[in-house]
Amino acid sequence: MLADKNTVHKLIPQDKPMIMVDQLLEHDTERTVTGFTVEKNNLFAENGFFAEPGLIENMAQSAALRTGWMGMQETGGGGHYQPPVGVIGAVKDFVLYRVPKVPVQLQTEVGVIASFSNATVVKALVRTEGELLAEAELKIFIQE
Repeated sequence: MLADKNTVHKLIPQDKPMIMVDQLLEHDTERTVTGFTVEKNNLFAENGFFAEPGLIENMAQSAALRTGWMGMQETGGGGHYQPPVGVIGAVKDFVLYRVPKVPVQLQTEVGVIASFSNATVVKALVRTEGELLAEAELKIFIQE
């Protein structure tokens, strides 16, 4: 693990109760893998399951964590890093295979497809115990 819950929370602009990532598991130039433990009291837990909007938010925050981690590395870290704020501009080709029962441990992989100016397009895959739950392509815009 590259970053635990305390570090992750400093690298994304979201705050409780909207935090949908809590571990940075892997990162390289090609892809980033995050972890998230979804508890029964999660904002997106409905009738014992983690709903689709939560899966999409997890994908977006995984991309945000990738950006935050790279930004922290570039600036040398320190206690004063301010993560950039991004917004989802589009969700394309979202496929839901199954909503998971909570509690559940998610592993989300994001890979950059394209990046230009303040926009990034990522492919995101959400799994639990190796089973693919959902996938999508997200266009994310970083606010200046």
